[in-house]
Amino acid sequence: MIAKLTGILDSVFDGYIILDVNGVGYRVFCSAKTVGKLPAKGGTVSLMIETQVREDHIHLIGFADVTEQQAFGLLSTVQGVGARVALAILSALSPADMQMAVMTGDAKAFTRANGVGPKLGTRIVSELKGKLGSLGCNEEMVVAGGGVSDVGSHVMTEAVSALVNLGYSRTEAGMTVAGILRENPGAAVGEVIRLSLKEIGKGAI
Repeated sequence: MIAKLTGILDSVFDGYIILDVNGVGYRVFCSAKTVGKLPAKGGTVSLMIETQVREDHIHLIGFADVTEQQAFGLLSTVQGVGARVALAILSALSPADMQMAVMTGDAKAFTRANGVGPKLGTRIVSELKGKLGSLGCNEEMVVAGGGVSDVGSHVMTEAVSALVNLGYSRTEAGMTVAGILRENPGAAVGEVIRLSLKEIGKGAI
């Protein structure tokens, strides 16, 4: 199985690229975000590769980094999410955005991706709840001890819900609460809400 490819970017198409590796052109499917990180045609590209073998085809799926590859793997465990839909999600959401959406129960965020409706978005949030602590982007979203604990996840969910009920957007609430929990990992829900409102108030000045 191919796990990594390094070569020259030959051409870019809708949803995939052709990577020239020592004269052999490999068709590699990628998310829009990965394609956006690539150099101009003729530049050297190194991608992590997921090899999918089916009865009628062998597909190579490329990722700019391990975090996106991990996110793809997790999405692929959800019923109804195939490779095409997983890449569509990763084209619309970064792994950090995906983690935030799952942690805050924001199923609507996933519907920004082509092929994802409200029902599938809800299923993704439900099935990935508590499974994203291993993502490489976790250092940006850490709640406690280098990972998202059950207690930390519960506090975040409750605090975000309270802020949303007060009229703040789920995205603003989620990012604010995540920042507060990074600095105060053991804080109770009430304290997190108080500190979050104070932080949001600073931005409004």
